[in-house]
Amino acid sequence: MLDTLHIKNYALINELEIQFDKGLNMITGETGAGKSIIMGALSLILGNRVEGKYFFDPTKKCVIEGEFKIGSYKLLNFFEENDLDYADHTIIRREITPDGKSRAFINDSPVTLTILKQLGEQLIDVHSQHATLQINTEEFQFLVVDSVAGTFALKQDYRDSFFAYKKAKKELEEFKELVKKAALEQDYFQFQFDELDAAQLVSDEQGQLEIQQRQLENAEDIKRALTGASQLLENDDTAVLSRLKDAMNQVEGITSFLPETADLAARLKSTWIELKDVAAEISALEEETQIDEGTLLEINERLSLLYSLQKKHHVDSVEELIRLRDELESKLMAINSSDEQLERLKKEVVVKLNIAQKNGRELSVGRSKVLALIAKEVQATLANVGMPNARLQINLEPLKEGEMRESGMDAIQFLFSANKGQEMQFIHKVASGGELSRVMLAIKSLVAKTSALPTIIFDEIDTGISGEVALRVGEVMESLAENMQVIAISHLPQIAAKGAAHYKVYKEDKANRTISNIVRLDNAGRVTEIAQMLSGANPTDAALEHAELLLKG
Repeated sequence: MLDTLHIKNYALINELEIQFDKGLNMITGETGAGKSIIMGALSLILGNRVEGKYFFDPTKKCVIEGEFKIGSYKLLNFFEENDLDYADHTIIRREITPDGKSRAFINDSPVTLTILKQLGEQLIDVHSQHATLQINTEEFQFLVVDSVAGTFALKQDYRDSFFAYKKAKKELEEFKELVKKAALEQDYFQFQFDELDAAQLVSDEQGQLEIQQRQLENAEDIKRALTGASQLLENDDTAVLSRLKDAMNQVEGITSFLPETADLAARLKSTWIELKDVAAEISALEEETQIDEGTLLEINERLSLLYSLQKKHHVDSVEELIRLRDELESKLMAINSSDEQLERLKKEVVVKLNIAQKNGRELSVGRSKVLALIAKEVQATLANVGMPNARLQINLEPLKEGEMRESGMDAIQFLFSANKGQEMQFIHKVASGGELSRVMLAIKSLVAKTSALPTIIFDEIDTGISGEVALRVGEVMESLAENMQVIAISHLPQIAAKGAAHYKVYKEDKANRTISNIVRLDNAGRVTEIAQMLSGANPTDAALEHAELLLKG
């Protein structure tokens, strides 16, 4: 329920705080006093968009804050799903800067207007004169029926299974299109795969072939260089190894006379051994190097094939060709096994359809059981508010064979007649504004008995009624307040007198400014206010007496 509403710097309000009662709260005041301003402020914390700039002081920001007691309304999941801090006493705040920028907070955590609106819809139902239009919508009509029938769980089960069926059906259709497209491409895929498979691709092959190619293309130069090096080392008259050995022998011959030359002799010997080993390896490489035109031709042809395949398929390596070959193989296998997959998806669609239809039938049965009860209860309430001949008929008709909607497997119609002999028609075609308000009041009073909605607000829905009818409407609101918090804005004394708490909105002039204010009336104040509603600004003794009688009930 709404515990406290705090308004700062909004329209004609400098700063205002209203503490509401848990029962029936009545708000009265002269036309233009500011009742609509309070409703406008409240709409902002319920997620409505800012319409224009309304600031008491245009240099300061506007702040609207509502404190709600939500401990008994099972909203923990909503807070967890939206990563919000939960508290039984939750504060919703809306701030609007002079430049029009808006920020919203739930328990001091910034939120989007969408989240704010979603929470607001679970906290307060605002019913204005214009709200009567929703009575003709299928969404509202199903909401009424499901509320009374207690079929929200069945409806959720149906919705889940309906969307599961729709998803499976979509997957089946998409797969059919894929199979159709794949069948057209099968020959092309097969040709590409055969070409790549025949190439017998090997990872790292290209790099090794390119090295071999360079060696064979330069075989003459390689052999010439190796032969030259070998001759310089050991085959010529002036070969390095021969001269190095002579030097080594010369030094070794004097080591007995000059001991310090022993190390030099050893180093020369080590160098000679190393160079001898190098010379042997060069000689071996020279012998292995062959000018093989046949092998070079084979390598060139192989590389040409690899380069051609890469260019054809717009890739840069043999590895990518291998991946493409494997992908083509997978596609061909999928095409070849598509019949099995198609049958599996068809069976899945049938299974999910059967589940959705079963849940839909259960939902329809649950809804059908309360149609007569809703009509009876609404008609009884309408009789109490001056419409004794009103009749409500709710039709729940199955959709065409195989047709399903998110709302269920039925179409719904609320038909209404306000007078004897009047043909049953859609409500908006046969009911006046005052009658529509009473019909909506009767419906919402019934729904309130079965729903957990914390608060409902009636914004001047008493238009078009008066006298005894107004008294009866007040009694319905009073009864409604037994199950939920009710806030009602009214111009009728008969309704205002039914409130557990009564607030008066008024305007006053301060420092060349007109300011809207609100005050909770005590019993004496209520008598005066209701008397003024009966007879004007200066109530007569009779009006005061009548007001006291109304308050006593």
